[in-house]
Amino acid sequence: MRLVGPNGEQVGIVRVEVALQLAADADLDLVEVAPMAKPPVAKLMDFGKYKYEAAMKAREARKNQVNTVIKEIKLRPKIDPHDYGTKKGHVERFLTGGDKVKVTIMFRGREQSRPELGYRLLQRLAEDVVTLGTVESSPKVDGRNMIMVLAPLRKKSEAKAEQRRRRDEQGHARDAAGSPGAGPTTSDDDLADQIEQASATQAPSAEDPVQSPAAEAATGPAEAPTTPAPAEAAAEVPTTQAPADPAAVPSASPAPRPTPRPAAARPTPAPRPAPTPRAPRKTASTPPA
Repeated sequence: MRLVGPNGEQVGIVRVEVALQLAADADLDLVEVAPMAKPPVAKLMDFGKYKYEAAMKAREARKNQVNTVIKEIKLRPKIDPHDYGTKKGHVERFLTGGDKVKVTIMFRGREQSRPELGYRLLQRLAEDVVTLGTVESSPKVDGRNMIMVLAPLRKKSEAKAEQRRRRDEQGHARDAAGSPGAGPTTSDDDLADQIEQASATQAPSAEDPVQSPAAEAATGPAEAPTTPAPAEAAAEVPTTQAPADPAAVPSASPAPRPTPRPAAARPTPAPRPAPTPRAPRKTASTPPA
């Protein structure tokens, strides 16, 4: 067989036993890559690594593969303006995502005799989305329906790349906003100004000289109110003069309590008379026949 080295170099035509011995010495696998050639071609390689790399290449190919999807939107010839705006928004979203759009006009009953209504509606829709897609298939009648196909101007791979880039930018912006230290910082001078403003706006009253925590942090703890000495407190107590008229002085003795009224005696009820017995009723006797 023709043997190829692990780096792609040509070893030459050797026997199978020699190729197997070379593979065992290099701790590699002997893989037949071209069995139909004359003579067959074999290569020294790490077969497990080769399979892994082939699987990764297939995965990347599937990731970048573009699957063309045709979206469908159904309309009626007498569609309401608001419903038409909603359907047009769906068509714009599909074209922005890189998908084709199949627009179907459904006719019912006597509407089939007015195909020009559906043609005008499709032309209007194509003009409204001219910046996002083009008409790939012109309007044509298919039984009761009229069909038109719109193709996007941008490829789906480009649309997916744009969406992926936007998601990455949003993720970076979210991470930057949530990282520590990203908020506004306050300097020491600004903090001192805020403390002075707070102490000026919250002036303590004379009766309760309590300072705010910010003002206390800036000016120090408030001094405790001094308690006057007992002699001074006694001196400050105002004295009242005795009235000139002693009669005006109210008596200090308590007022007498009112005497409680005696409970009235209840009258003794008179005994009830005994009931009079009633006379027995007379029954009429039947005269003898």
